[in-house]
Amino acid sequence: MGITLWEIVALAAGLISMGVAAYFYRWVMAQPNENPEMEAFSVAVQEGAAAYLQRLFVALGGLTVVITIVVFFALGWETAVAFILGAVFSAAAAYAGMYIATRANAKVAWAARTSLVQAFPVGFNAGAVMGLAVVGFSLIGMTLLYMIFDDADVVLGFSFGASQLALLAKAGGGIYTKTADIGADLVGKVEFGLAEDDPRNPAVIADNVGDNVGDVAGMGADILDSYVASVVAVMILGSVVFADVRYVILPLVLSAAGILSSLAGMYFVRPGSNDPGRALNTGTLATTGVFIVLGSASVFALGIDRPWGVILPAIAGLLAGIVIGFTSDAFTDIDQKAVQATAGAANSGPAIVIIQGFSYGLLSIVPSILGICVAMVAAWMLAENAGVPGTYGVSIAAVGMLAITGMIMSSDAYGPIVDNAKGCAEAGQEDEETIAICDRLDAAGNTAKAITKGFAIGAAALTVLALFSAYAETVDLVNLDLLSPGVIVGVFLGGMMPPLFSALLMLSVGRNADRMVTEIRRQFQEIPGLLEGKARPDSRRCVDIAAQGALKELIIPGILALVTPIAVGILFGVAALGGFLAGSIVTGIIFALLMANSGGLWDNAKKYIEDGAHGGKNSEAHKAAVVGDTVGDPFKDTAGPSLNTLITVMSLVATVFGAFIARFSIFSL
Repeated sequence: MGITLWEIVALAAGLISMGVAAYFYRWVMAQPNENPEMEAFSVAVQEGAAAYLQRLFVALGGLTVVITIVVFFALGWETAVAFILGAVFSAAAAYAGMYIATRANAKVAWAARTSLVQAFPVGFNAGAVMGLAVVGFSLIGMTLLYMIFDDADVVLGFSFGASQLALLAKAGGGIYTKTADIGADLVGKVEFGLAEDDPRNPAVIADNVGDNVGDVAGMGADILDSYVASVVAVMILGSVVFADVRYVILPLVLSAAGILSSLAGMYFVRPGSNDPGRALNTGTLATTGVFIVLGSASVFALGIDRPWGVILPAIAGLLAGIVIGFTSDAFTDIDQKAVQATAGAANSGPAIVIIQGFSYGLLSIVPSILGICVAMVAAWMLAENAGVPGTYGVSIAAVGMLAITGMIMSSDAYGPIVDNAKGCAEAGQEDEETIAICDRLDAAGNTAKAITKGFAIGAAALTVLALFSAYAETVDLVNLDLLSPGVIVGVFLGGMMPPLFSALLMLSVGRNADRMVTEIRRQFQEIPGLLEGKARPDSRRCVDIAAQGALKELIIPGILALVTPIAVGILFGVAALGGFLAGSIVTGIIFALLMANSGGLWDNAKKYIEDGAHGGKNSEAHKAAVVGDTVGDPFKDTAGPSLNTLITVMSLVATVFGAFIARFSIFSL
C-alpha cells in the first residue's frame, strides 16, 4: 500500500517538533552568563555528564551489536534495522537533552540576578529542547519505518531498540546520581554541616552531574520508551484486529496532534505572578485541553468509522494520567499534610521518619491504582459500546495518556536544570536574593518531577497492558488459566522480578555510595585548607567513582531483564510467559508507586525542615530527616523509576520474540 497523506502529516509534526527544539536551543545558548566562577562550575558539570554519556554509549554500542545479531537471525534484517534505529534515535534524544541542560544551568543563575520572571523562561525553554526532541525523534523514526516497510511488526523493533537504551540510561543514571547524592549528604551535610551545593564538598559536581544523567537523559529515555511502545502496540493491534490501515496509523496521527498541542500549551507557560509551579501546571492543563480538541478533530478527519470508540478512551487515558500525576504531588508536595507530618515525626528520630514516609508511600498506591483501574474499565466500556474491541480501547488510552509527552517531559527536564542553577549561583558567590530565586525555581522543579514520575508510572501501566494485548495477539493466546501450573509459576516468577530488580539496584547504590563516602572523607582529611575554602576538592575523582560504579553495576540487572522473559517462555510455554508478564505488571506498578512517592516525601520533609521548621538546619530533627532522605534517594531516583522501564522492556521482549518462543517452547504446562 502506498504512503498516505496522514503518514506525511505525522512525519511533518515530528519535523516541526525538532525545528522548534532547534529554535529553543539557539535562544537558550544566546542568553548571557558573565560570572566566571559560575561558568567554571557549569563546565565541570558538562565534562562530567559528557564523560558518563560516552561510557554509557560505548556499553550500549556493544550490547546493540550482540542483540542486533540475535534479532537478525531470529526475526529478519528489517527488524534488525529498526532495532538499531530505535537505539540510535533514543540515544540522540538523550544526548540533545543532556547537552542543553548542562549549558543552561549557569545562564538560568545569571538571569536570576535580575528576576524570577527573567530566569524561568531560560530553564523552561532549555527543558523544552529535551521534551520536543523526545517526541520528535520518536515520531520521525516510527513514521519513516512504517512508510518504508508498511509493517507494524517491523516498527516493534524500533521500540525494542529504544527500550534497551532506556533500561541502561534510567537504571545507570539512577545509580550514578544517588551514589553522589548520598555521599554528598552523609559527609557534607551530616558530618560537616555544609549547605546543599557548597563548592567545598568534593561530591557536589558529581551530584549535579547526577541530576542530569538521572532526570534528563534517564527520565527522557524512560518516557520515550513508553511513548514509542504505546504507539507500536496500538499499530500491531490495529493491523491484527482491523482490516483497515486507518486504525494502524491512528496512533501516529494522535501523536502528531499531541505534539501540536504541546507547542500550543507552551505558550501558556508564563510565570506572570512569580509562581513557576503554577505556570508549569497551567501549561500542562492547556495542553490537555488543546489535545482533546485536536485529537478528536484528527480522528474525524482520518475517517475512522467508529470515532467515539477511540476518542473517548484516549481522553480517559489522558485524564487518568493527569490525575495520577497530581495524586503523586499530593503525597510529595512540601505544602501538603503528608510531608509536613513526616517532618514533624523527625523530632522523634530517624526511625519514625522512615516508618511515617513508608506508610504514606503505601497509602499513595491506592488512588493511583484506582485511577489506572478506572481508566482501563472506562476505556474498555467506552470502546465496546461504540463497536470497537475493548483491548484496542485500553491500548488507545495509553496513547492518549502519552500524547502530551512533549509538554510533560519539558516540565520534567526543567527541574534538574534549575536545580543545577542553584549550585552555579552558590559557586559564583551570588547574593542571597539570587540564590532565593533559584530556590523558588527549584521548588517548582521538584514538584514537576514528582508529577512526571507519577505520570510515567501510570503511562507505563497502560503501555504494558497494551503490549500484553499485542503479545496475546502475536502468540494467539486467548486466555490465561489460573488453574494451570505453568501460568501460576509464570505469575510468581513475574511478580518476583520487580523486587529482585529493585534490590539489585539499591544494593548497587549502597556499594557505590560507600566508595564515595570513603573518598569524600579522605579528601577532607588529606587536602589542607579544603574545609576552610582555601583549596579546591578533587571533584573529578568523585565523578569517576560514580560513573564507573554505575556502569559496572548495570550488567546483572540488564541481563536479567532481557533474558528472563525468553527463558520463561521457552521453558514453560507462551501461557506461562503471559502469566509472567501479568505478575510483573502488578508488582512493578505497586513497587514503583511506593518507592517514587515515599522517596519524594522524605526528600521534601527534609527541605521543609531546612526552610526553618522544627529547628531548621543542623537541628536534631534535620539530621533525622537527612537519614530519611538518604533512604529515599535510591527509592525515588534509582529503583522506583527504573521499574517502569523494566516491565516495558520485558513486555517488549515477549512481544518481539513471541513467535520465536512459541516455536521453540520445551514445555507447555
